[in-house]
Amino acid sequence: MGGLISSEPRINDRIRVPEVRLVGPEGEQVGIVPIGKALDLAAESDLDLVEVAPMARPPVCKLMDYGKFKYETAQKDRENRRNQTLTVIKEMKLRPKIDSHDYETKKGHVERFLKQGDKVKVTIMFRGREQSRPELGFRLLQRLAEDITELGFVESSPKQDGRNMVMVVAPHRAGASTRATRVGRPAPATEAAGADAAAE
Repeated sequence: MGGLISSEPRINDRIRVPEVRLVGPEGEQVGIVPIGKALDLAAESDLDLVEVAPMARPPVCKLMDYGKFKYETAQKDRENRRNQTLTVIKEMKLRPKIDSHDYETKKGHVERFLKQGDKVKVTIMFRGREQSRPELGFRLLQRLAEDITELGFVESSPKQDGRNMVMVVAPHRAGASTRATRVGRPAPATEAAGADAAAE
């Protein structure tokens, strides 16, 4: 009955070929030797004979501490996975005249995202005459920034983006300052379109 194909290299007496191209523990080239001699050298050095290039002719084998090699490889794989973690940006939309209950609900979602380690793009949507009152949106973003100080900080200050005003908040990282960046004063209504609000 067939089994799964192993991704592990063959080691020691599992290497069933008449001869191998042997590499020493420091990477030095020993040359092509009979498998019996390669196994004897491994035993004398208290190391393993590991097949590192099975498709070569003859296969390439190296003398190494295979247990230590596997441990170090696993450590590197874990580190690489940590470094490859993608930053997720969530979005939360609010209206400038949002009522208290809806605000608390939206704030709760932002806090949950920050606790999960995600950044949050907070968008204030202006409609009709609200577009002439950008200070309403700015004050709302300022209030939110102050409310989530313990969980995150303002990474991108409020700026006008067409009919919307946008702010990005990010979670605190280990070792980073736990003090939230304060939101600056809003740009005047005549300059709001396309201009960043200055940070204090």
